[in-house]
Amino acid sequence: MTLSANQMELREDDIQAHYDAAMAMLDGLDHTPRLARGAKAPAAERSSGIGTRRRFRSTTPGLVTRSTARPEGVHLLGRIEALGDDPLISPAQATLLRVLRRALAIGLALAEAYSDATGLAALKKTNFRGALGDDKRTLFTEQLVAEALIALHGFANALSFLLADQASETTVEIGEVEEVLTDNAPLALHGALWELDQDIAQHSTDTAHLIATVLAYAEQLMEKVSLRAQTAPQLDAFTQAAYRIDADDLTIQGFTPASRATGQTLTMQFKKPHEVVGNHIAKYQAQRLAKMLMAYDFDRRLNPFADLGGFIFTFMGDGAPGTGKTTLIQMMAGLIHDYCQIAGYPFRYQNLSTENIDSYQGKSGQNAKAFINTVIDPSVIGFGTVDDIDQLAGKRGDRQSSAGQLEITAVLMESFAGANTVIRGNCTFGMFSNYPENVDDALRQRAGARFLVDGPQTREDYIDILSLLMGRSHDIPVGTHELFAAQEIKSAVTASFASHNRPQEDGLLKVFDQVHSDVGALDTVAKLGTYLKAIQEADERFTGRAIKNITDAVKVRAMDFELPDEWMEEPELFLFQPYDRKRAMIEELRQPITTEMVIQEINRYADSEFRYADKSDEVAIEDAVRDMARMEEARRRYGDSQ
Repeated sequence: MTLSANQMELREDDIQAHYDAAMAMLDGLDHTPRLARGAKAPAAERSSGIGTRRRFRSTTPGLVTRSTARPEGVHLLGRIEALGDDPLISPAQATLLRVLRRALAIGLALAEAYSDATGLAALKKTNFRGALGDDKRTLFTEQLVAEALIALHGFANALSFLLADQASETTVEIGEVEEVLTDNAPLALHGALWELDQDIAQHSTDTAHLIATVLAYAEQLMEKVSLRAQTAPQLDAFTQAAYRIDADDLTIQGFTPASRATGQTLTMQFKKPHEVVGNHIAKYQAQRLAKMLMAYDFDRRLNPFADLGGFIFTFMGDGAPGTGKTTLIQMMAGLIHDYCQIAGYPFRYQNLSTENIDSYQGKSGQNAKAFINTVIDPSVIGFGTVDDIDQLAGKRGDRQSSAGQLEITAVLMESFAGANTVIRGNCTFGMFSNYPENVDDALRQRAGARFLVDGPQTREDYIDILSLLMGRSHDIPVGTHELFAAQEIKSAVTASFASHNRPQEDGLLKVFDQVHSDVGALDTVAKLGTYLKAIQEADERFTGRAIKNITDAVKVRAMDFELPDEWMEEPELFLFQPYDRKRAMIEELRQPITTEMVIQEINRYADSEFRYADKSDEVAIEDAVRDMARMEEARRRYGDSQ
């Protein structure tokens, strides 16, 4: 077994040592709810003389077979076994019970590991003797809270991970988890099992709903505990380490939900770079980003490009309908998929679509959060896309935006550039839209890079795309044209970048010419800053975040080199090198930042913002004109009817 620098093994013996305690909790416990409003559903009434347990007990290996009948308390084992009409429990029920025992044992083992590492175990013994001094009471209380949060999240995390294979299309809405206690680890787990028992009683009518209920509860519990952990002290010993459980292929990384390191089978039709006609800068950046992702180091859980400041975590591709956004996605996904196949890396592609908007309150946000968590999983190479984001994410203040759309907007904003956003460099997110002016301003500005997807532009582009789409089933000669020569990426990109030495939008061009006239050539940081301030005065939405996106793009330009194809084709040359060696190899290729780069990136970014603003204003004016015309016609018809 190979562990990375910050990984520790959670030994199987340490987990199984808690099996008896875990089984006792499932067997029966007494708990009075403290935070929950009470039982979520009344216990089902039974006629006199009808038992509440099955006639036969399961002989599944590893399960306790003694009687657990008690007049009061929580009997989760009995609750699960009693579901259904068959006197024998189903394989799914048996699996769930084993997973529950295992997950509880993992939660307890994680809490014990934390207790041993921080000295909490010694404080417990001192407190038991009544010898705990006043100077230690605050630390003792804070560490007990931390231990309880670790036990709860470890339990829910393992439960969700180990039960994932049993999931079906059935879903259950359980509402918010309430009984989250933090006095100590055992009491916290008692409260969790009490609430899980309540949810099962209310929602589990069959095995499919049983599994769905448990998975929904685990997800909600993880989310609630993660929020608590953001402000809880004394958690560094847990969050700065990773615990590896080899038997389950499970890695516990702080309060991040674990997921299996397997990539989904992609059924999309991949495109080769030469099949993307036009869109030179977008195509070039997509190709480079695909190779950047492959530099990710799974042991260090960090990408040298992210470490050095030249990684694109989020980008926006915009253009008119039919200009090639879908083709660009197919090309980039195909490149990453092929590179991962060669290296043996798990690749995960996920798309967030309008199907994820749900009428149930909170469900749209959950769907968006699940999408984010699937892609950012540090054990895979991830590529997430949000197609037609103007339809999916609502614009705040727009009365036509549904509650579900606004939920998705909030989740994406927090995930792409929130206080807890961690950029490891193993994944990237692309937002695509035909109408980016309809995207919420704050969300749009969270796109660190802009890919203008403008489609074929030149005569050569149109000849190439016609030949490509017609295929080979014809005898029409090509004529005086060298097919796909215009798509040679390096020369096309050089020309595309050079075109941004001056702005392309009329509004920005006026600002550029005025500043150039006032201060001369933009060859110092002070003059460049003057230009940025003039842009802000012309468009108040050009804020500090825009400057950050521009400087990030400049750093990416400093990494404006092509990782050799042989590095992808022969992983031993680069991909399988130690992290420090990969970082050094990349630094050797890094180029110096020039004023020309900075001017071009300012103009590229500001051009896009002015383009969005102009379109937005024009759309608003056209809508107002149509409204006025309708009112005028209504007045005319009303006058004629009198």
